[in-house]
Amino acid sequence: MTGDLHILVDESDAGTRLDSFLGGQDSCPSRSACARLIEAGAVAVNGETNLSKKYCVAAGDRISVELPEEREPGAVIPQAIPLDIRFEDEHLIVLSKQRGLVCHPAHGHADGTLANALVYHCGLEHLGTLQGEDRPGIVHRLDRDTTGLMLAAKDDATQRALQDLIRLRTLDRRYIALVHGYIAHDEGTIDTGIARSTRDRVKMAVSDDPFARQAITTFRVLERFDAKRFDEGYTLVECHLYTGRTHQIRVHMRHINHPLVGDPLYGKGSDRADLGLTRQFLHSWRVKFVHPVTGETVECRDTLPWDLDAALEELQDRSLGRTEAGEDIIPQLMG
Repeated sequence: MTGDLHILVDESDAGTRLDSFLGGQDSCPSRSACARLIEAGAVAVNGETNLSKKYCVAAGDRISVELPEEREPGAVIPQAIPLDIRFEDEHLIVLSKQRGLVCHPAHGHADGTLANALVYHCGLEHLGTLQGEDRPGIVHRLDRDTTGLMLAAKDDATQRALQDLIRLRTLDRRYIALVHGYIAHDEGTIDTGIARSTRDRVKMAVSDDPFARQAITTFRVLERFDAKRFDEGYTLVECHLYTGRTHQIRVHMRHINHPLVGDPLYGKGSDRADLGLTRQFLHSWRVKFVHPVTGETVECRDTLPWDLDAALEELQDRSLGRTEAGEDIIPQLMG
């Protein structure tokens, strides 16, 4: 069972608990399985993620369900895959994910994932399993070729609390992206609906469909680079995620006609203009949040990996200058 499911609540179902309502749909799994999907953040009501299985649906509610991907059978086996851990205690981990590492087992990736590495490091019994035992510890995901900081949880309560921080938009996640073209304004906000593309089911797209999930990204320019004969110039930006939709930054920057350099799905597809990159220039460089158990503020920062650093180095003689934000952030990215 895979894909996205969209349901419009009828008057006859008004007042039914969300898990019961979904469990009664022919296209949904059992009530208990639906409750787990709700707790994992896979259910949205009127475009907003809803984590309460006790929510009573109302007539006219638009409910979207991200049904599980096709997954390889069997338990997640421990594998000694290196983890670059930046913070760890008995409740959670902040790590820097390397390029090419898939977050959890799925069709075509039975093992060799971040989940396998977490099971080796912590043991399955010491990881949150709200998202299912095949996704131990996973709080949020980064695309396979997106690098940088992400969180993992060691128990269900911490996993749920961290997902609540994301839902309440209080988990501060900042990404660095190099995009095509010259962005004139120093900062901006992109607020749209995002849904799966009707033309290509692998892609997501900005959509005004009533079932589309709200997605909010703000950005600020760090540095601009002059155009040459075979390109339109480049802009280095920091993006702040207020929601966590699939491919959100990649889709949003493409939407404003500034696709990410090197992006194989949403980019321009020109080797010459992509500065030799074979993956999207996107790096999760900073996370900041209040620890859900200890109450301390946790903040981690991460420098750019070598390939993204090399792409920026190639552009240095074309720099049109850094913004005030760039003067502060770029030196931190270079270590």
